[in-house]
Parts: sequence; C-alpha cells; structure tokens
Amino acid sequence: MNWCKLRIWSHFAPLGRTILVYDAAMTDDQVRVQGATGVDLTLHVAGPGNRSYAFLIDWHLRLLLALAWLLLAAALFKLSLNLKTHDALLSILPAIGIYLLYHPVIEIVLRGRTPGKRMAGLRIVTRQGGTPSVGALLIRNLFRLVDSLPAFYAVGLICCFVSANRVRIGDMAAGTLLVMEDGGAAKSLERVSAIANNSRLSLDGLELIDQLLERWESLAPSKRKAIAQSLLERLEPRGAAGETGVAAMDEAQLRTRLHQLLHGGEAAA
Repeated sequence: MNWCKLRIWSHFAPLGRTILVYDAAMTDDQVRVQGATGVDLTLHVAGPGNRSYAFLIDWHLRLLLALAWLLLAAALFKLSLNLKTHDALLSILPAIGIYLLYHPVIEIVLRGRTPGKRMAGLRIVTRQGGTPSVGALLIRNLFRLVDSLPAFYAVGLICCFVSANRVRIGDMAAGTLLVMEDGGAAKSLERVSAIANNSRLSLDGLELIDQLLERWESLAPSKRKAIAQSLLERLEPRGAAGETGVAAMDEAQLRTRLHQLLHGGEAAA
C-alpha cells in the first residue's frame, strides 16, 4: 500500500489559522480520515464497475429527459424537430442542453451526487474526504470530453483501471474521488445543511459542532473538553463565555454553548 499524508484545513478559521486539523491517509482503494473528534472515517474508492453502473443509470435518465422535452415540444407546442427550421432553437437545442448539462447541474445542486450515483451508493468527494467545490465539479465535468474519447468513455475506463486511486482524467484535474457513500455521514451532512439555513456560522463549523456533539458520550471527558474549548475559542473568541473565556467553562457549559451555536446561536463578531 502507498500511504500519503494529507492535511485538511477548515475554511472558517480566523486570520487563516486552522481551527482543527484532520489527518487523512490514502491507499489505492480507500481514504481514511481521522477527524478532530478522534473517530476515523474510512471512505472506500469506487471501482470501474460501480462507476459504470451509476453512469448507465444517469445516461438513461438524461436521455429520457431530453426525449421527453422533444416529445413535449412536438406534441404540445407543435414545434418542428427539423434543424433547418427556426423551431430548432426551442426544440432540439434545449434537448441537447438537458443532455449535456445533466451531470454538472445536478452534481452541483446535490453536492457531488446524481440520481445514478445515489442508487449505486456513490458520492464525489475531494481527496481530503470533503464536499467538492463548484469549480472542482465543473472541471471534472469539462474533462468528460477527454474521458469519453474515442467512444464509450474508453479513455476514462482505462484510467480507472490503471490509475492509483481508480480515477479518471476529470478526477485527476479536479482533485476529486468517487467513493462509496457512508450513510451516517450523508444523514449528518443533510441535517447540518438544514440547520445552516438558520445560522450565520459556516457549514464547516456547523458540521464540526454536530460531529462533536454526536460523539460526545463516546469521547474521554478530557478529550471532549479540550476539543470543545478549541472549537469555541475560534468560533467566538469574545463570545458568550465573557472575559474569562472558555477555559473557565465546565463540560456542561461547553456542551450547552455548542448546542446553542448549532441551533441558531451566533458567534461573536
């Protein structure tokens, strides 16, 4: 196994400082991320078979959506499907747009997933195990033009067989991986996303608080207290703890304040 060390930096730390550091180790077929809560998360990299299964589902869906528009344009709007007519702008071109933009639009909206990937139990993540940015997803999809050459995604499939982490060229360019989705992590992310609508904290911060509270009882008292103090010191250095700071807060107070921040409380400006 070839292990490489990766560092994951939180985006919401003030003045560019890290709030908590994740250690990640990678082999050819899995990524192991050790979170700040002390609990490892192993992500299994999807192979060519899983990729192909998800792609076939999505291919049929986007083809059906494009054909549905063509039928709707012809039957309901009485538009001609002849490329030589002006109606093509309202009939054939939108169908082509649906087919080509299916992956980038849905992956951005669903944060690295598509209906096919969900049915196959897959998800796109960064090489650090996080949710990819919009830019990364767009780059990944742009390189489909290369991966699909010369036909039937031959280049992409060959890359998945011979590359170190079973990635195609689009993943190499975007710094992403396609992994088997962890059900518990997905539910946690969806829960945090819902909470984020009522909070000014970043999604990264909310996710860390949620993970810490979820694993609170499984952590040693000294460890959970230290993590909670470190988290609160960065999130609200002049916040609810007052001049004495979080150092003077006991475990119950720390846990209460974390709950307040998670469910609508705001960090100090």
